[in-house]
Amino acid sequence: MTAEGLVAALLADTGDEDWPARVPNRLDSVLAALPRPARAGVHTAVAALETYAVLRTGRRLAALDPDARESLLGSLAARPRLVPLLDLLKVPVMLAAGTERMPTAPLAVTAPEDPPLDCTPAQEWPTRSTADVVVVGSGAGGAVAARTFARAGLSVVVLEEGAHHSTASFGRRAPLDRFTELYRDGGATVAVGNPPLLLPVGRAVGGTTVVNSGTCYRTPEPVLGRWSSVYGFHLAESFGPRLDEIERTLRVATQPLDVLGNNGLLALAGAERLGWRAGPLRRNAPGCKGSCQCVVGCPTGAKQSVQLSVLPDACAAGARIVTGARVRRILLDHDGPGAPRAAGVRARRPDGSELEILCPLVVTAAGALQTPPLLRRSGLGGHPRLGRNLSVHPATSVAGRFAEPVTAWKGVLQSAGVEELHDRGVLIEATASPPGMGSFVLPGLGRELRGELEEADHLATLGAMIADRPSGRVQGRDRTLVRYDLDPRDGDRLMTAVRAMGRLLLAAGAEEILTGLPFAPRARSLDELDELLTRTTARNLHLSAFHPTGTAAAGADPRRAPADPKGRLRGAHGVLVADGSVLPSCPQVNPQLSIMAAALAISETWVEREG
Repeated sequence: MTAEGLVAALLADTGDEDWPARVPNRLDSVLAALPRPARAGVHTAVAALETYAVLRTGRRLAALDPDARESLLGSLAARPRLVPLLDLLKVPVMLAAGTERMPTAPLAVTAPEDPPLDCTPAQEWPTRSTADVVVVGSGAGGAVAARTFARAGLSVVVLEEGAHHSTASFGRRAPLDRFTELYRDGGATVAVGNPPLLLPVGRAVGGTTVVNSGTCYRTPEPVLGRWSSVYGFHLAESFGPRLDEIERTLRVATQPLDVLGNNGLLALAGAERLGWRAGPLRRNAPGCKGSCQCVVGCPTGAKQSVQLSVLPDACAAGARIVTGARVRRILLDHDGPGAPRAAGVRARRPDGSELEILCPLVVTAAGALQTPPLLRRSGLGGHPRLGRNLSVHPATSVAGRFAEPVTAWKGVLQSAGVEELHDRGVLIEATASPPGMGSFVLPGLGRELRGELEEADHLATLGAMIADRPSGRVQGRDRTLVRYDLDPRDGDRLMTAVRAMGRLLLAAGAEEILTGLPFAPRARSLDELDELLTRTTARNLHLSAFHPTGTAAAGADPRRAPADPKGRLRGAHGVLVADGSVLPSCPQVNPQLSIMAAALAISETWVEREG
């Protein structure tokens, strides 16, 4: 794609600095990692802008001088219907620009050697083999299940579609390069709906735990009570000691203030002035160095994602991991009476060839977005609620501009939690972006945008996620299609969150609030922010979503729950569900501990009953 003109226009490139000229190549590498529809959309938008430039001026964007490009952008920005589209187009350009403008310096620490894992690439694994248990997926749930079964003396094989990445490899590459490799679809998984939501999920040994923030909330007691009493997921009653065990395994502790960074300290200062409940977050990152790179693989080895904390124990007990293996289907034995029995799995190698592992027990831990399609491909998709009941924690961000530099990317990426509105379904967390990867959509085009980029070190950023009503579903067999329509109540919660984050930043001393709203990006007071919010809705916000759960929920009602109260898939013998899809409803907090506790309860219950 020829993007020199687009980049030069958006970044007001006058040729006085070298870094803007490197952005088009970086942008091409970002787009190459995206799904074909996303690439096609960007290419179409760039072509449309070039056509507009030729029709208006007789020349392509790259051939225009800076003043002519600025005038052209101004004419586009004057068309209200185009502003949201231009904002979307800015996102990949800003990621590429940030990376080239602010290259990440090597950390002044030597990466520790990772604990050993028994990993074998799929192309080196036998075409036919056997095991007692196959676990599909190596993330939070799959790792715990694999460890439980291996410790019980069973032969366990974990199949992972992604690759194994070492801590040392994270420190050798720019954050943006790691981002496009560590996430499915280059981080561009989208839930289609009104409005569409970006829904990034990890794909690597360790799953999304490799690329999450490291924030570790215990499942709230009211949620556990509801899972048991309303849904009949009675294993939730025993989560307490299991959450304790998971916290010990992950070495969860409250993040110390000395590494929090200005972004988190400002959030705490604002909360203190308002009298709001807040504090440093509990995280699985002992000895954190504040590199602010959690979501692209921790380069210091501090964050105890499961490839450093759980899978090594599983492998020490005999489990083996096969990488680059996409499971096509669960093999079934239909010979006996009643429901079919699991007989193994068939997986595809990167070269298109296949391998089979025969086993009597299959654990699906591919995640809430991938488990339903796998079950459908396997002839196990008959339950009417499979793929429905999707919760995603819709989220949005607000930034505050301060007189003094904040340098938000120096410190913990997700550092402080503000729980004042949590009983109303809103959880605020001080969240920064990795160096050079500012994810907040800065206002303006051309010179205005360039000025915002150059002053980005004065911004503090907050993110808020809401406990949603399950409003989505996962469709498809070979290709996953996620649909999600924001519930009106959840839209109101998001608007409440935006106002609360603005109020918090103003209390901390912010001179200006950046809302992320295309038509009303700035407010300098709470009254002004309130006035702006009366003229918009949540569907105009830049929204993303995280933590998909619930698409193969466990419960007592066979009409509503695809899995039974012990996590066994209904309609088949020998298939367990042990990932976020098994949770009956939104966990209302970052869900890693909840998923791991559920997987521990499900796998231990099976061992106690069958072992």
